[in-house]
Amino acid sequence: MTETPFIEPVPWQPSALPSDPAAAEQLGEWLASEEYNLNGMGRDFRGADLSGGDFSNCWFTDAVLVDVRLVGASFYRADLQSVDLTGSDLTGADLVKANLDKAVLRSAVLDGADMVGASLSDVDARGASFRGTRFIGAELLDTDMRGSDLSDAVVEENYFEIKVDDTTVLRGLRGTVFGPVTVVSDGFSREVGGAELEAWISARGGQVQVIPPRRPAVGAP
Repeated sequence: MTETPFIEPVPWQPSALPSDPAAAEQLGEWLASEEYNLNGMGRDFRGADLSGGDFSNCWFTDAVLVDVRLVGASFYRADLQSVDLTGSDLTGADLVKANLDKAVLRSAVLDGADMVGASLSDVDARGASFRGTRFIGAELLDTDMRGSDLSDAVVEENYFEIKVDDTTVLRGLRGTVFGPVTVVSDGFSREVGGAELEAWISARGGQVQVIPPRRPAVGAP
């Protein structure tokens, strides 16, 4: 029986480097060393195609990733605070336990992304696509999802204090949330929670159960 020869895996390389020389240089140094997590804080990654890259535990605080392709990339436990991901493509990305507080996700595509345990506080996600995205155990607080597409997204015990309007697509959204949701219509906004929120989502093709917020046990600090 002939043994199959071992083939050394080819290290990942970006399909396109950032247009900004400083960001491209830093990315190249990180790829060459493999000894530390990438520090992309404040860098401009526009023009790059980083699809398939593993950026677990990396820092992208205040970075610019506008229109960057990040298909299938991993940002497990990455720090993405205040990052600008406007128009970026994060289809199928791993964002498990990522920190996206104050991020900009306007018109970004996160279809099929895994956002289990992610933090999205004070996020601008207007017009973003979250079709089939998993938000299990994620915290969405003051997250603006007006005009977003949440078709077939999955939630489970999520803090789901989001802002929506009549253009937010909720068809197929399923699971459990704490709520409440802020509904904006005709220039006015109101909070909707409990059974009313369940009915509101149901009328738009979703099936979500609103559950009471968890409270600490008696005597707990």
